[in-house]
Amino acid sequence: MKKVCVLVFAGLDPSGGAGIQADIQAISDAGAHPLTIITALTVQDNQHVHAVHPVTASILFEQAHALIAQGTAIDAIKIGIVGSLANAQAIAKVIITLKAFNPGLPVVLDPVLASGHGDVLTQGDAVQAIAPLRSLATLILPNLPEARALCDGVDQLALQAQRLLQDTPHVMIKGGHGEGDDIINTWFHGNQQREWHWPRLLGEYHGSGCTLASAIAARFAQGVAIEAALDAAQNYTHNSLAHAYAIAPGQHIPHRLKEMS
Repeated sequence: MKKVCVLVFAGLDPSGGAGIQADIQAISDAGAHPLTIITALTVQDNQHVHAVHPVTASILFEQAHALIAQGTAIDAIKIGIVGSLANAQAIAKVIITLKAFNPGLPVVLDPVLASGHGDVLTQGDAVQAIAPLRSLATLILPNLPEARALCDGVDQLALQAQRLLQDTPHVMIKGGHGEGDDIINTWFHGNQQREWHWPRLLGEYHGSGCTLASAIAARFAQGVAIEAALDAAQNYTHNSLAHAYAIAPGQHIPHRLKEMS
């Protein structure tokens, strides 16, 4: 039996709540196989990021090239924190190489500019660091603060979408940082727009964005159409948060494994 594969670029989180471990769990639980390349070593717990040490860009490229040279089937790409502009440029080079053989290769970009508490996750300017990847992505998934930062402080959702769509064909702006009883996630594509409303859960969660982006990428890899993939991945993420557990005081860890949900 052959499984579809998702190539993942993300940071290592020692708490196991976010980053590469969240990606591995979400992609595996969806029935795909994660191919994992660590972009940065972080010093963090389930609450705060204390330091970020980007991996050397040449090492990222060498790891990806080894997979490509072996003929590993890469059916989708998911990008989390890049760690540095040099790393983003190396990742862009990998994507361009893969798209030469598969122009329709789906790329999910989670533009992680900072942690949920605002801690820095990238060396240098985080917005500039992901710039080389925006035009290569199929879908970009900013939360409300990220959308504002990526759009030079513009607050209005429709204007943010308009700007983001100049680079990326599909945009979903996540509403977890908003107010009210519901979280509203809004997808934009050309003149199309759709909202999903999810009941706001009590508490705070570590790795919800990673979970959603990877769950979407896994479904893209399996050939699921975009709206159906967004539907299923959001439902999966909400269920993971509803069954979250504690490892220490502070943010809870999403429960991404079906057998316990």
